[in-house]
Amino acid sequence: MQHKFMLQPYKGMKTRYTCPHCRQTKAFTRYINTETQEHLAEYVGRCNREVKCGYHYTPKQYFQDNPVPIKQGIPERPVRQTPPSYIDRELFKGSLQAFETNHLITFLSHVLGQSTAYQLAEKYFIGSSRHWPGATVFWQLDKKLRIRAGKIMLYNPTNGKRVKEPFSHITWVHRVLNLPDFNLQQCFFGEHLLAQPTRQVAIVESEKTALIAHAYEPNFIWLASGSLSNLTHEKCKVLQGRKVYLFPDINATDKWRLKAAELSSITRFIVSDELENIATDEDRQQGLDLADYLLRTERG
Repeated sequence: MQHKFMLQPYKGMKTRYTCPHCRQTKAFTRYINTETQEHLAEYVGRCNREVKCGYHYTPKQYFQDNPVPIKQGIPERPVRQTPPSYIDRELFKGSLQAFETNHLITFLSHVLGQSTAYQLAEKYFIGSSRHWPGATVFWQLDKKLRIRAGKIMLYNPTNGKRVKEPFSHITWVHRVLNLPDFNLQQCFFGEHLLAQPTRQVAIVESEKTALIAHAYEPNFIWLASGSLSNLTHEKCKVLQGRKVYLFPDINATDKWRLKAAELSSITRFIVSDELENIATDEDRQQGLDLADYLLRTERG
């Protein structure tokens, strides 16, 4: 069945809501189903402050981001959720070594000092892999210390950049081990640190950036999402009640603002635009991130 949606007609201030982007009250018009008069999610709509805000998240965008069919009048059968798979703890423990040959830790030792680099590796459970000589394992441990996944990546030990030639050196522990029927359900890199309940949280995209940022600003719990698409409602449930800062890469601030608005029902997300404000044209072309600026400031 094709569903039709429209912006809710004005019937007094009770039909106007708080904008999830600019937080202005009574300035947001939500979409409704024209047949049932029901709203979509609370962030689907348009801000009436077109010049000062301009937020507009359409039903089309919503269904693209949430591809779940809606069947009206027909009760849906409950979907049986497949539980996440976990990595064997002994395998995990066995990887927490060989720091001296781990290319990423070699680079961090150079820019931050060996003591700091090793402390970060221990705090974030950085592993080493023989899949590629010098490769790093970014283990994802959830809040209950269950090992959800291990992302294997190879870095250049001199400049700290990912090795992308002759192919992008990135894979997963469960793929390397060819674990049958492994159900990958990722969590944040660094999520195990959320056991500290009063600390403010900061999220970046890259695992390497989270490590470097923690070295400079240890008062935050630094998490990495891996990518903007991984910043999902399910994954962010562990952030309920926390104050969360988002630090997008250059050129990605607007996309992260939209994502923050989409997730605003979970907690308050504050999107930093600091990098956008200080970035040069060359910085934008290179797509620099927070770690690049922190290291540049230190070296400067």
